Amino acid sequence: MIELRTPAQIEQMRPAGRFVADVITRLAEVADVGVNLLELDAVAHEMIRERGAESCYIDYHPSFGASPFGKVLCTSVNDAVLHGLPHDYVLQDGDLLSVDFAASVDGWVSDSALSVVVGTPRQEDLDLIATTGRALEAGIAAATVGNKVGDISAAIAGVAREAGLAINTQFGGHGVGRTMHGDPHIPNDGRAGRGFKLQAGLVIAIEPWFLHTTDEIYTDPDGWTLRSADRSRGAHMEHTVAITPDGPQVLTARG
Repeated sequence: MIELRTPAQIEQMRPAGRFVADVITRLAEVADVGVNLLELDAVAHEMIRERGAESCYIDYHPSFGASPFGKVLCTSVNDAVLHGLPHDYVLQDGDLLSVDFAASVDGWVSDSALSVVVGTPRQEDLDLIATTGRALEAGIAAATVGNKVGDISAAIAGVAREAGLAINTQFGGHGVGRTMHGDPHIPNDGRAGRGFKLQAGLVIAIEPWFLHTTDEIYTDPDGWTLRSADRSRGAHMEHTVAITPDGPQVLTARG
């Protein structure tokens, strides 16, 4: 069911957005060569504790997950692109790291993701991250009253296709509110002018993710981490966005 929020409720959602943005910013600062993924998860866990927030991940157990997630942060490295389960891995020079974090503050959820290169970057990784960021910006720009979900999807896909990237539509954006995942589903490819008509009060997570040379993924033996079928690297960007009469407002804006 698609739910619309009142202006007052959107204001109540802003603290969750700011908190999620702060955590993502801190993780990007901490991530470095020699840092363990479990250390990143511990940083997020401590920030949740200090803020009195609640994790959306630790008990999360959807149909596609092998078991409750058990961590508070997704850390996807190199050929992993989504749902990366933090484990005992030390970041190496040149690793492409994606962090995805969602939390509830005072009963309202926000969700955001960011990709960074640790240490010495490969130009193709920087290009992939930049393309994913442009796709996110295009999707946000299309999130206006009167447009349709397909307009967001088509805007994201247009950036990807211009860069020669394939697009997977199994996982994408979604409604956000009292829970992390709600309607509508917002795939990263679609036809403009199709789908649910965007209305003021709709709050959504827009999240393009792309792989260098494929759109095919498989699930790692950990039951969660999604990896590219050809071992090519992936990037993932996400913001929680409120659709308002004055245009889209990014609740998880950083900096």
